[in-house]
Amino acid sequence: MYGFQIAKRARKVSQKAVDQFNDVPVANISDCMSRITAGGPTLRPMHNGAYLSGPAFTVKTRPGDNLMIHKALDLAEPGDIIVVDAGGDLTNSLVGELMTGYAAKRGLGGMVINGAIRDSAILREGSFPVYAAGVTHRGPYKDGPGEINLPVAFDGMVVNPGDLIVGDADGVLCIPFDQVETVFAAVREKMKLEAQTIANIEKGAHDTAWIDVKLRSLGCVFPD
Repeated sequence: MYGFQIAKRARKVSQKAVDQFNDVPVANISDCMSRITAGGPTLRPMHNGAYLSGPAFTVKTRPGDNLMIHKALDLAEPGDIIVVDAGGDLTNSLVGELMTGYAAKRGLGGMVINGAIRDSAILREGSFPVYAAGVTHRGPYKDGPGEINLPVAFDGMVVNPGDLIVGDADGVLCIPFDQVETVFAAVREKMKLEAQTIANIEKGAHDTAWIDVKLRSLGCVFPD
Protein backbone atom coordinates (compact mmCIF):
# COMPACT_ATOMS: atom_id res chain seq x y z
CA MET A 1 0.00 0.00 0.00
CA TYR A 2 1.41 3.38 -1.00
CA GLY A 3 2.37 5.35 2.09
CA PHE A 4 2.25 2.31 4.34
CA GLN A 5 5.06 -0.08 3.42
CA ILE A 6 8.37 -1.59 4.45
CA ALA A 7 11.05 -1.92 1.78
CA LYS A 8 14.41 -3.66 1.80
CA ARG A 9 17.53 -1.53 1.85
CA ALA A 10 19.50 -2.38 -1.28
CA ARG A 11 22.88 -1.04 -0.12
CA LYS A 12 24.62 0.93 2.59
CA VAL A 13 27.95 2.67 3.04
CA SER A 14 30.82 0.57 4.33
CA GLN A 15 32.20 0.56 7.85
CA LYS A 16 35.39 2.02 6.39
CA ALA A 17 33.44 5.04 5.16
CA VAL A 18 31.75 5.45 8.53
CA ASP A 19 35.10 5.34 10.32
CA GLN A 20 36.74 7.77 7.88
CA PHE A 21 34.23 10.48 8.70
CA ASN A 22 34.10 9.88 12.43
CA ASP A 23 35.06 13.17 14.14
CA VAL A 24 35.41 15.09 10.86
CA PRO A 25 33.82 18.55 11.39
CA VAL A 26 30.47 18.70 9.64
CA ALA A 27 31.19 22.32 8.66
CA ASN A 28 34.20 21.16 6.63
CA ILE A 29 32.13 18.47 4.93
CA SER A 30 29.45 21.05 4.14
CA ASP A 31 32.03 23.38 2.58
CA CYS A 32 33.25 20.56 0.36
CA MET A 33 29.68 19.89 -0.75
CA SER A 34 29.29 23.48 -2.02
CA ARG A 35 27.37 24.57 1.10
CA ILE A 36 24.02 23.74 -0.48
CA THR A 37 23.21 20.52 1.39
CA ALA A 38 22.06 20.48 5.00
CA GLY A 39 19.52 18.92 7.31
CA GLY A 40 18.25 22.36 8.25
CA PRO A 41 18.99 24.62 11.22
CA THR A 42 16.19 23.14 13.35
CA LEU A 43 17.85 19.73 13.70
CA ARG A 44 19.89 20.15 16.87
CA PRO A 45 21.82 17.67 19.04
CA MET A 46 19.78 16.51 22.01
CA HIS A 47 22.61 14.46 23.58
CA ASN A 48 25.95 15.25 25.23
CA GLY A 49 27.75 16.09 21.99
CA ALA A 50 29.01 12.68 20.83
CA TYR A 51 29.71 12.56 17.10
CA LEU A 52 27.25 10.87 14.74
CA SER A 53 28.35 8.76 11.76
CA GLY A 54 26.61 5.80 10.15
CA PRO A 55 24.40 4.43 7.36
CA ALA A 56 20.89 5.85 7.03
CA PHE A 57 17.91 3.66 7.88
CA THR A 58 15.04 5.83 6.76
CA VAL A 59 11.53 6.21 8.14
CA LYS A 60 8.71 8.44 6.89
CA THR A 61 5.79 8.81 9.26
CA ARG A 62 2.66 10.83 9.75
CA PRO A 63 3.33 13.78 12.08
CA GLY A 64 2.83 12.72 15.69
CA ASP A 65 2.86 8.96 15.01
CA ASN A 66 5.77 6.64 15.86
CA LEU A 67 4.46 3.17 14.94
CA MET A 68 6.92 2.76 12.05
CA ILE A 69 9.78 4.08 14.19
CA HIS A 70 9.17 1.22 16.61
CA LYS A 71 9.33 -1.23 13.71
CA ALA A 72 12.50 0.40 12.37
CA LEU A 73 14.24 -0.07 15.71
CA ASP A 74 13.76 -3.83 15.35
CA LEU A 75 14.78 -3.96 11.68
CA ALA A 76 17.85 -1.71 11.75
CA GLU A 77 21.34 -3.17 12.00
CA PRO A 78 24.06 -2.24 14.51
CA GLY A 79 25.62 1.10 13.60
CA ASP A 80 22.61 2.27 11.58
CA ILE A 81 21.25 5.79 12.00
CA ILE A 82 17.45 5.93 12.20
CA VAL A 83 16.49 8.94 10.06
CA VAL A 84 12.87 9.97 10.53
CA ASP A 85 10.91 12.41 8.39
CA ALA A 86 7.88 13.44 10.41
CA GLY A 87 7.33 16.70 8.58
CA GLY A 88 9.05 18.78 11.25
CA ASP A 89 5.85 18.86 13.31
CA LEU A 90 6.45 19.49 17.03
CA THR A 91 2.97 18.81 18.38
CA ASN A 92 3.76 15.31 19.63
CA SER A 93 7.08 13.77 20.62
CA LEU A 94 8.15 10.72 18.63
CA VAL A 95 10.91 9.23 20.80
CA GLY A 96 12.13 9.55 24.36
CA GLU A 97 14.13 7.75 27.00
CA LEU A 98 12.66 4.29 26.37
CA MET A 99 13.05 4.18 22.60
CA THR A 100 16.51 5.72 22.54
CA GLY A 101 17.57 3.35 25.31
CA TYR A 102 16.35 0.41 23.26
CA ALA A 103 18.14 1.73 20.17
CA ALA A 104 21.39 2.08 22.12
CA LYS A 105 21.01 -1.43 23.55
CA ARG A 106 20.65 -2.81 20.02
CA GLY A 107 23.87 -1.09 19.02
CA LEU A 108 22.38 1.46 16.65
CA GLY A 109 24.46 4.51 15.82
CA GLY A 110 21.96 7.24 16.58
CA MET A 111 18.68 8.87 15.58
CA VAL A 112 17.75 11.92 13.52
CA ILE A 113 14.16 13.02 14.08
CA ASN A 114 12.57 15.72 11.92
CA GLY A 115 10.05 16.20 14.68
CA ALA A 116 10.02 16.39 18.47
CA ILE A 117 11.47 14.29 21.28
CA ARG A 118 10.81 14.19 25.02
CA ASP A 119 12.74 13.19 28.17
CA SER A 120 15.21 15.79 26.96
CA ALA A 121 17.07 16.17 30.25
CA ILE A 122 17.91 12.46 30.30
CA LEU A 123 18.90 12.40 26.63
CA ARG A 124 21.22 15.39 27.11
CA GLU A 125 23.14 13.52 29.79
CA GLY A 126 23.71 10.52 27.51
CA SER A 127 26.15 9.85 24.69
CA PHE A 128 23.69 8.14 22.34
CA PRO A 129 23.41 10.61 19.44
CA VAL A 130 19.94 12.06 18.97
CA TYR A 131 19.12 15.03 16.75
CA ALA A 132 15.65 16.54 16.65
CA ALA A 133 13.75 19.67 15.69
CA GLY A 134 12.28 20.32 19.11
CA VAL A 135 10.98 19.09 22.45
CA THR A 136 7.49 18.48 23.82
CA HIS A 137 6.09 16.37 26.65
CA ARG A 138 3.06 15.29 24.61
CA GLY A 139 3.39 11.67 23.57
CA PRO A 140 2.85 10.06 20.15
CA TYR A 141 0.14 7.98 18.51
CA LYS A 142 0.76 4.49 17.14
CA ASP A 143 -1.63 4.14 14.22
CA GLY A 144 0.50 4.66 11.09
CA PRO A 145 0.76 5.05 8.20
CA GLY A 146 4.43 5.31 7.32
CA GLU A 147 7.27 3.96 5.20
CA ILE A 148 10.60 2.31 5.95
CA ASN A 149 13.65 2.30 3.67
CA LEU A 150 12.37 4.76 1.10
CA PRO A 151 13.87 8.20 0.37
CA VAL A 152 13.10 11.06 2.75
CA ALA A 153 13.98 14.76 2.62
CA PHE A 154 14.64 17.54 5.16
CA ASP A 155 14.78 21.14 3.90
CA GLY A 156 15.85 19.94 0.46
CA MET A 157 18.41 17.42 1.73
CA VAL A 158 17.45 14.06 0.24
CA VAL A 159 18.41 10.97 2.25
CA ASN A 160 18.35 7.59 0.56
CA PRO A 161 18.57 4.37 2.55
CA GLY A 162 22.24 3.50 3.05
CA ASP A 163 23.61 7.02 2.55
CA LEU A 164 26.13 8.27 5.10
CA ILE A 165 24.75 10.44 7.92
CA VAL A 166 27.13 12.60 9.94
CA GLY A 167 26.44 15.02 12.75
CA ASP A 168 28.16 17.17 15.36
CA ALA A 169 27.34 20.28 17.39
CA ASP A 170 26.70 22.26 14.19
CA GLY A 171 24.02 19.93 12.83
CA VAL A 172 23.40 16.99 10.51
CA LEU A 173 24.48 16.25 6.95
CA CYS A 174 23.85 13.44 4.46
CA ILE A 175 26.59 12.31 2.07
CA PRO A 176 25.12 10.34 -0.86
CA PHE A 177 26.32 6.76 -1.19
CA ASP A 178 28.07 7.36 -4.52
CA GLN A 179 29.87 10.50 -3.34
CA VAL A 180 31.42 9.31 -0.09
CA GLU A 181 34.97 8.76 -1.35
CA THR A 182 35.00 11.92 -3.47
CA VAL A 183 33.80 14.04 -0.57
CA PHE A 184 36.27 12.46 1.83
CA ALA A 185 39.20 13.24 -0.48
CA ALA A 186 38.06 16.87 -0.71
CA VAL A 187 37.61 17.13 3.06
CA ARG A 188 41.06 15.72 3.71
CA GLU A 189 42.62 18.42 1.50
CA LYS A 190 40.53 21.16 3.11
CA MET A 191 41.62 20.12 6.58
CA LYS A 192 45.27 20.29 5.50
CA LEU A 193 44.74 23.86 4.26
CA GLU A 194 42.94 24.85 7.45
CA ALA A 195 45.74 23.41 9.56
CA GLN A 196 48.22 25.56 7.62
CA THR A 197 46.03 28.65 8.09
CA ILE A 198 45.90 28.04 11.84
CA ALA A 199 49.68 27.67 11.92
CA ASN A 200 50.09 30.93 10.00
CA ILE A 201 47.79 32.76 12.42
CA GLU A 202 49.77 31.48 15.38
CA LYS A 203 53.07 32.74 13.95
CA GLY A 204 51.65 36.06 12.74
CA ALA A 205 51.94 35.25 9.04
CA HIS A 206 48.27 35.07 8.09
CA ASP A 207 47.75 36.61 4.62
CA THR A 208 44.57 38.72 4.36
CA ALA A 209 45.43 40.49 1.09
CA TRP A 210 42.64 38.63 -0.65
CA ILE A 211 40.05 40.70 1.23
CA ASP A 212 40.94 44.00 -0.51
CA VAL A 213 41.25 42.23 -3.85
CA LYS A 214 37.72 40.88 -3.41
CA LEU A 215 36.31 44.22 -2.26
CA ARG A 216 37.81 46.07 -5.26
CA SER A 217 36.49 43.44 -7.66
CA LEU A 218 33.01 44.09 -6.26
CA GLY A 219 33.34 47.85 -6.69
CA CYS A 220 33.89 48.85 -3.08
CA VAL A 221 35.09 52.46 -2.70
CA PHE A 222 38.15 52.91 -0.46
CA PRO A 223 39.13 56.14 1.34
CA ASP A 224 41.90 58.22 -0.25
